[in-house]
Amino acid sequence: MQFYVSPEQIMADKANYARKGIARGKDVVALEYKDGIVFVAENISATLNKIHEIYDRIALAAVGMYPEIEPLRAAGIYQCEVKGFAYSREDVNARWLATLLSQRIGEVFRRIDAKPLEVELLLAEVGDTPEENRIFHISFDGTMWDERKVASIGGHAEEIKEFIRKKYAEEMTLEEAIKLAVEGLGSIDQDRKLTSETLEVAVLDRNRGRRKFKRIPKEKVAEILS
Repeated sequence: MQFYVSPEQIMADKANYARKGIARGKDVVALEYKDGIVFVAENISATLNKIHEIYDRIALAAVGMYPEIEPLRAAGIYQCEVKGFAYSREDVNARWLATLLSQRIGEVFRRIDAKPLEVELLLAEVGDTPEENRIFHISFDGTMWDERKVASIGGHAEEIKEFIRKKYAEEMTLEEAIKLAVEGLGSIDQDRKLTSETLEVAVLDRNRGRRKFKRIPKEKVAEILS
């Protein structure tokens, strides 16, 4: 006869396993600023991005296992393109996509015979006005909730978010938002200085054309931080 393990214990063990995996990754911060939403991530890789364009107004930021993040990113792009082609580009929104991704992550987490996905996601959509901005936080167990103004994912997400909220101000410029995000990421370890070479920065800028996503070059980030 097989050993019995309660479902509660299995879920608790899987949650601890996923948290440990995510905590090994570097944190990501998303901030609303005057013209949209900016993402700032600590990323030492030159080719593997943590911040991705998904659709016209939608971007994805992720921490965790890259091989498990990439299929979710690809699935998100595919679902958006199919819905945008079959119906209208205006019908594609972050809430709909966040629900699909949270369902996919949650299904894996609830399977007894599968390890949980070691991923945590931020899915953001920039609106025509600041009130229409949307940021959704998706956890490793498929739990989804919306964030306002400031969001963070990673092993020190709560500490970083609390630090930034104390200094956050409405109608911040892009430069001010980037500086504050970098300050928040660096607040965990005061002895470690973050530079443009170890940062990945991108924005959803509502003033751009149909595609709102843009990466900020490292040279520009270095100029802002100096």
